[in-house]
Amino acid sequence: MTSTLLIDIVGYAAAICMVCGYLPQAIYTIRTRETDGIALPTFLLMGLGSIFFVVQGLLIGNLPLVLTNVITSVCAIIVTIIKIRNDWRRRKRRN
Repeated sequence: MTSTLLIDIVGYAAAICMVCGYLPQAIYTIRTRETDGIALPTFLLMGLGSIFFVVQGLLIGNLPLVLTNVITSVCAIIVTIIKIRNDWRRRKRRN
């Protein structure tokens, strides 16, 4: 097995793991609008990190890196928007 093939296999395996990690949370949050257990700073930083990985993947021409992080960025952005909206509504009701 050549090292390039091994690198590609590891890249695609990482991509599958990352998407399978983010997607269930995003789907759950979209369906239920439940965000009480989500830490906003964590999702903001993970989303920002994913965006940087998209840029890095584009710069080095790494398709698994780009695709994975486009998907995880979108998931993180959706969850973050729902979280911010829920927190804002909760604060508004308290006042």
